[in-house]
Amino acid sequence: MLLTPPVKNALIWLGIGLVALWLIWLLGSILMPFLVGLTLAYVLHPLVERLKQRRIPRALGAAVALILAIGLFVGLFLLLVPVVSQIVPLIREKFPLLLQAIINWGTPLLARFDIHVQFDTASVQQTLTKFLSAHGEDWAALLLRSAGTGGMGLLVLLGNLTLIPVVAFYLLLDWEPTLARVRSLIPPKHRDAVLRFFHDCDVILGQYLRGQLLVMLILAFYYSLGLVIAGFSLALPVGIFTGLAVFVPYVGFGLGLLLALIAGALQFLSWYGVIAVAIVYGIGQLIESLYVTPKFVGESIGLHPLLVIFILLAFGTLFGFWGILLALPAGALLLVVARRLLAWYRESALFT
Repeated sequence: MLLTPPVKNALIWLGIGLVALWLIWLLGSILMPFLVGLTLAYVLHPLVERLKQRRIPRALGAAVALILAIGLFVGLFLLLVPVVSQIVPLIREKFPLLLQAIINWGTPLLARFDIHVQFDTASVQQTLTKFLSAHGEDWAALLLRSAGTGGMGLLVLLGNLTLIPVVAFYLLLDWEPTLARVRSLIPPKHRDAVLRFFHDCDVILGQYLRGQLLVMLILAFYYSLGLVIAGFSLALPVGIFTGLAVFVPYVGFGLGLLLALIAGALQFLSWYGVIAVAIVYGIGQLIESLYVTPKFVGESIGLHPLLVIFILLAFGTLFGFWGILLALPAGALLLVVARRLLAWYRESALFT
């Protein structure tokens, strides 16, 4: 059976695509830091161009942009420091009281169903106090034992954290020449169509990243204000962390919600803390899903929640932590690909 030239070309490109996907799957752990660095360079490129217009050397502009980005990421993680440093003493001091309040509330309720349970709160308090009062040497020894047995993952993470800004820096230095070389590799016959596709990807990815940044800032302000009004002593760090962590869907919000619930339960030792968190975070979810995200991120690039969960699980399984970070931007690009494929299918003889 003879194949026509268009069919041969289609099969060749299909083979190239399958080989590329196989290599990405095979080398996912190695490629992921480079993809994260590429994404970081893409985000910082407009800032570097603006600094260049102000006659700042490109190398210096790239360094300044990276320092600002690293500072933002470090600041996000440092928000957890006051939360942890204050929650641990609260757990040590008030968890037995909270446990006793739960027992006093739950024991009569269980007795109605002829279930009688006895709790030894003294032993629980003694065990918890011993665990939380461990000396720094004990924690250091535990950390060293962890590094000796399964700490290779920690070393790989630290190596990737060092590699990512290096990759981003060199990409920022050679951004335009790199794009020119990529354009030159596109077959002239298909160059216009491919460049239009890249333009669509650039538009939708830029819209997503800029919109997501605004959503994060708005939600950080809202959660902080809501928790302050509710009287939480850890309102600012928990609220800011929750708002900024929504960049990782479900995971970031869930972690912020968990921190708020723990802080509220330990601070107030009553249902007030749980109810206040439920109200503040419930209203926050409504504001995000019904107004903030559609307005600033755009409904045109919105992904169905089930598709978001699938993409998060798929990228997390294939590429680990970095895959979760890049899941939603990659999902926005896949949306462009899906639209192009759908348009091609509707115009093809297979559909008509």
